[in-house]
Amino acid sequence: MSGMVEVRGIRIGEGIPKVCIPVMGMNCEEILISAGQVLKAKPDLLEWRAGWFLKMHTAEELLPVLEKLREAVGELPLLFTIRTAAEGGEAEIDGTVYARINRKVILSGRIDLVDIELLQKENIVSRLLEEARAAGVKTVISNHDFSATPKKEELVKRLLRMRQLGADIPKIAVMPRDTGDLLALLAATREAVERYSIGPVITMSMGQTGVLSRCCGEIFGSAVTFASAGQASAPGQMEAEDLQILLKLFHKYTKMQEE
Repeated sequence: MSGMVEVRGIRIGEGIPKVCIPVMGMNCEEILISAGQVLKAKPDLLEWRAGWFLKMHTAEELLPVLEKLREAVGELPLLFTIRTAAEGGEAEIDGTVYARINRKVILSGRIDLVDIELLQKENIVSRLLEEARAAGVKTVISNHDFSATPKKEELVKRLLRMRQLGADIPKIAVMPRDTGDLLALLAATREAVERYSIGPVITMSMGQTGVLSRCCGEIFGSAVTFASAGQASAPGQMEAEDLQILLKLFHKYTKMQEE
């Protein structure tokens, strides 16, 4: 497995972790305003959290908004995400609706990456992976736990499972109860990347206790980190400007030690 995934010239898994900022809004106007705020922060990737959009359920309403968002962000890589309630998100939809919406978006030609939840039925996951691959859309298979942090071995197992299913980038986000949980997440990340060489992964420990995981990815192996530009989509997200400063400092002083 290659240690890097390239999207519109952005090399995920190489150098400083890439900063992704979510766009949220209940209608087209709010979404485009949010996108404007995100663009000012100069992220490496932009994520549309479509579960906030009140008319997400029908392609006739969603695709025109996606078209305008694509125009607004230009060549910035665009990740499309429906975060369902089962994964701690906003969308109260079943697997059939989830698959239908994602399929329409993948085939639209307007996105670069799509988030596919690990907890969806395996036939839905495999079909969306297949369709994304055919359309040239990179895939992030994700799993979230907003209540706890599984053991290190379980975290590694899930990352490997995502890769075995065909994810370009496995992603795990967990909630720490203490710093021991934070260390488990970091250790699992390092093991997945260094021992099993599964390629770029995204991992994070949420909340205040997990903040460190959002800025030390270059050391432990997480290739993308999520920040906010006014509105956070998960507990513990840092403002993009602060995070970008810390990422550069970690990079600078890590490289100094190597030299």
